[in-house]
Amino acid sequence: MLRLNQLMQQLPREIDCGVIMSPTNRQYFTGFLSSAGMLVVTKEQAYLIIDFRYYEKAAREIQGCQVVLLEDYNKQLEEILKKHQCKTIAVEIERVTLAEYLRLKDYFTDYAFDTTSTFSDLINQLRMVKTPDEIYEILAAQEITEKAFDHILNFIKPGVTEKQVAFELDQYMRSHGADDISFETIAVSGKNSSSPHGTPTEKPLESGDFLTMDFGAMVHGYHSDMTRTVVIGKPTEEMEHLYQTVLEGQKMGLEAVCAGKKGQEVDNVVREYFDQQGYQGAFGHSLGHGVGMEIHEQPNLSPRSQTILQKGMVVTVEPGLYLPGKFGVRIEDMVVVTENGCRNLTNCKKELICL
Repeated sequence: MLRLNQLMQQLPREIDCGVIMSPTNRQYFTGFLSSAGMLVVTKEQAYLIIDFRYYEKAAREIQGCQVVLLEDYNKQLEEILKKHQCKTIAVEIERVTLAEYLRLKDYFTDYAFDTTSTFSDLINQLRMVKTPDEIYEILAAQEITEKAFDHILNFIKPGVTEKQVAFELDQYMRSHGADDISFETIAVSGKNSSSPHGTPTEKPLESGDFLTMDFGAMVHGYHSDMTRTVVIGKPTEEMEHLYQTVLEGQKMGLEAVCAGKKGQEVDNVVREYFDQQGYQGAFGHSLGHGVGMEIHEQPNLSPRSQTILQKGMVVTVEPGLYLPGKFGVRIEDMVVVTENGCRNLTNCKKELICL
C-alpha cells in the first residue's frame, strides 16, 4: 500500500520501529477501520496485530501489511522487534495515552524509546497532503452538506428552535448518503451567535436574529465542514455591516491561500483587516484548519502557524466576528491548496440571506 510504503521508506535513521495505536492513523495507513489494534512499522515490513473480531476481514482486505491474529501484544511486538533487529521504538506522542506508553516502556526495558515529535511529525506530514482520491471523498461529503443547507433554508422560520435546526440538518445528511455527521452540529441564534462554538438550545428563532450554522457530513471516513450565517427577517445596519466585513475578510483569506505561504501569513491578512475595521479582539479563533479523516487536523491557518502550505492540502477559511451580548457572524469554506492559489470545494452562496 502506497501510504505504508511511504511511511516505511521515510522512517528516520534513528527510529527502527514505529508503533501506531490510534484508530484514525491505523485506518489511514491500512485502509481498515477497527476499534482496536496495533500497527507496527519497520523499515522492511509493516504488521497489523488485530483481534479475532476483525482478523478475517482484515486479512482479506489489507494489502502491503502482514495481518497478525492478536494473542499477546507485548510478546508479538517483541518477536517483530527481534526479527528486524530493532533497538529504538517510536510512538505517536500526540495520540498515545500515558498508560499505553508506560505499559510499553515497562515491558520493553531493553529498548530505547523515541519520544520526540519526529515520528508524529512524519505521520502528520504524510496526512496533510491529500491524494486525488481523498479529495474526491471530501468533495462527496461536501456535496451532501450543501444539499442539507439548501434544505434547511426552507425549514427555518420564527418559532423553530436551535435544537430543531441542528436535528433537521443532521437527519437530512444521514438520510442522504452521509455515513455520519462530521461533528456536533452548531446552530446558534441571536445573542447565542456571539459564541463561536455554542451549543444549540431550546431558544426559538426570532425575527431580527442572526442564525449561524456550522455543520458537515462524513463519507467513507472523510469529513466536510461548512458554516453559513443567515438572518431571520430584516437585519439592522450594524448587522449588515458586520456581515459584509466578515464576507470581505473571507474573500481576502481565500485570495491569500497559496502553496509556499505559511499558515500564519494567511491568517494575518484577515486579522489585520478586521483590526483596521475597528473589530480588534472580536476575531478570537484561527482562520482555518485542515480537514480530512478528522474534522480538525493539520495544517492550521493561525497566528502562530509556521507550517508552509503545499499543493493538495485541504483547509478551511472561516473568519468570524463576535460581539458579546449582541450577535456574531462566521462564514466558512473548504479549499484545496494549489500552486497559485486554491480551489474552493464549497459552492453555497455567501451573500447575506434574509429569511
